[in-house]
Amino acid sequence: MAPADGRLTLGLELPLDNDWDPARRRTDRAAGRPFGVPDLTGHTRLAQLADRLGFAALWLRDVPLYDPAQFGDAGSVFETFTHLGHLAAVTDNVVLGTGAVVLPLREPLLVAKAAATVDVLSGGRMLLGLASGDRPVEYPLFERDFQTRGTAFREGVETLRAAWRGGPLELPRVGLGADRQLEVLPRPVHTTGIPIAVAGGAQQTPEWIAEHADASLNYPRELGALRLKIREWRQRTEDGGKPYLTPMVLALQDDADAPARPIRLGLSTGRKALVDHLETMAGLGVAHVSFNLRPSDRPIDEVLHELAEDVLPCFPTPPPTPADFGSRLEATVRKQRG
Repeated sequence: MAPADGRLTLGLELPLDNDWDPARRRTDRAAGRPFGVPDLTGHTRLAQLADRLGFAALWLRDVPLYDPAQFGDAGSVFETFTHLGHLAAVTDNVVLGTGAVVLPLREPLLVAKAAATVDVLSGGRMLLGLASGDRPVEYPLFERDFQTRGTAFREGVETLRAAWRGGPLELPRVGLGADRQLEVLPRPVHTTGIPIAVAGGAQQTPEWIAEHADASLNYPRELGALRLKIREWRQRTEDGGKPYLTPMVLALQDDADAPARPIRLGLSTGRKALVDHLETMAGLGVAHVSFNLRPSDRPIDEVLHELAEDVLPCFPTPPPTPADFGSRLEATVRKQRG
């Protein structure tokens, strides 16, 4: 079901930098700095500012290798779980999400342990977004098979769920039974584990994702296509209640009245048209939108304050609830169970 009051919540994708702005790119080229490598000198301060201003979530990408020739973007730069541990220590309220960890490139039991560690250190604020990966060059470097990443993804999710369940670890697929009395510690804060959002298709059928994911994390779409995608997601999920999350590239203009103009994977817009667009997305059933501010030509502090003062009040973050399953996920996306 859609959020009860027709609202969604708003988060931010790290890094909080404007290194995609054309003027900044010219400056970087002149100084010999490569494209797609953000300025991280203020990352802690900006994350804390976002937390204080009331944004619902901070999201990290998982980019193991900087590939300037083919992809030209270093993502969040820091190793994902190390960065999450730091954010857990310096923030108090924001959900800490991954958008998304490339599961077939990692050892699932170590992912389970790392995610649970962040969850405990943050007081239950971890949301694990997972992907199958789309960069073939990375797979042989990690001695993994690109063609079978779909199978590895499914088995990895199975391992994560098993690791977070109470009691001894059972993995029949590899011949491990409960009699061995092995456990993965720490346990997540909530007894049902850490909420998993599957990014994109992850080499799986839509039916598999609807059954095994707690949320769908999907790429931006124009509103007509978005309506159809959410309708399909709701039809496949039990009672239609699993949330639909989406990122959005945002270039927020100085002029509050500037009309919304499509840019790659998002909008260039003034704040008034942005609110209207978000209202439409909420009406379609989007539960959470995360902003990527890297194309902005304005100081990030300025953009965060404007969003907090003029946009966030229309889409407030609800307080977390003491409920067990995914309380932070439910609070972030304002999910209402039918």
